[in-house]
Amino acid sequence: MNRNDSEISVSLELKSKNSILQHYLCPRMRIAVNTRFLLAGKLEGIGWFTYEIIRRMVLSHPEHEFIFFFDRPYDEQFVFASNVTPVVLHPPARHPLLWMIWYEVSVRRALKKHRADLFISTDGFLSLGTKVPTLLVIHDLAFEHYPEHLPFKFRSYLRYFTPRFAARANHIVTVSDYSRDDLVKTYGISPEKISVVYNGANEQYQPMSFEEKQTVRDQYAQGAQYFVFAGALHPRKNVERLLQAFAYFKKKQHSGMKLLIIGRFAWNADEIKRLLAEHPFREDVIHLDYMQVDTLSKVIGAAYGLMFVSLYEGFGIPVLEALKCDVPGIISNCTSLPEVGGEACLYANPEDVADIGEQMRLFYKDEYLRSTLVAKCAAQAAKFNWQKSAEDFYRVVEREFMKGKS
Repeated sequence: MNRNDSEISVSLELKSKNSILQHYLCPRMRIAVNTRFLLAGKLEGIGWFTYEIIRRMVLSHPEHEFIFFFDRPYDEQFVFASNVTPVVLHPPARHPLLWMIWYEVSVRRALKKHRADLFISTDGFLSLGTKVPTLLVIHDLAFEHYPEHLPFKFRSYLRYFTPRFAARANHIVTVSDYSRDDLVKTYGISPEKISVVYNGANEQYQPMSFEEKQTVRDQYAQGAQYFVFAGALHPRKNVERLLQAFAYFKKKQHSGMKLLIIGRFAWNADEIKRLLAEHPFREDVIHLDYMQVDTLSKVIGAAYGLMFVSLYEGFGIPVLEALKCDVPGIISNCTSLPEVGGEACLYANPEDVADIGEQMRLFYKDEYLRSTLVAKCAAQAAKFNWQKSAEDFYRVVEREFMKGKS
């Protein structure tokens, strides 16, 4: 049993005395869940949210039956307990036309066939044709604010259907106060229809000893100190300006500092590839592909500081992951990131290369400032916890189910 499962077990034992009362307050449910982002070895933002929240719900509430909807063959690790029934629905939903078929035909039919009491969809999409009460998770509205960062067919689908999905949903969960306010302002949704359930971070993100850090530096950064960025490489992550800011930093501040860029190339990444290949300090910029959490947690934990100057984030999980390791960062001064970083980070205008570069210089030169930020990491990180988030999420599930029964 790993640490996460032990945590869930303890929580379940503490609740055992209330189980009979809970049964009468919220009778047995058949809960269908969109689990198409539970992909072995490929979990990213939506996938991690689904994994951490739904796994805890399944283990903490054996009184309910869960029907998991996958869009391709699934890995058995995602069948969390005996109260889960995995169902593969075709076709694989990885294109706007296939999205429509999957949700409006396959999911709608499966909800009826399995007599679902509630449908939870964690990827911002739902079935407009079903009458089953639906709890929708919308992580962010980046496509509304930066539509040019997505291919035409994807942004067109998202901008047309997401407001309709939001209107159809019985209730919406989002991952930050900023995202809730953005939904209210952009789509005119009542704040009472939206609940905030924060992301958390994997327990493998923990502070490391000096010796552990040096081992990682030797393996990935030629023994040098480094800034680190982690995330999918596409325009919204602002990696182009980060690379330019690192060049600014290196020209102004002579040091052996390196920059590790960790992540897979996503859409519209040609400019990122060009800047990586032509960077004036190419020997100090290291690109590494997508990493599993056991490795990524060590590479982030050994960093001198996190760089995360995205143009837009609904939450920004890498910031929290770094804080869990006592690694402060330089992050954007906009959208949800100040909410996550608190007083444990420095902030920069993500559209100003010089500002990002100067914050890097300040972070590097002023060791007292950096030490002060390090000391604030633990308290800030403690505000975000997957177990608490799962409990908050279940309270929304319980409330919405009982509302439908009234």
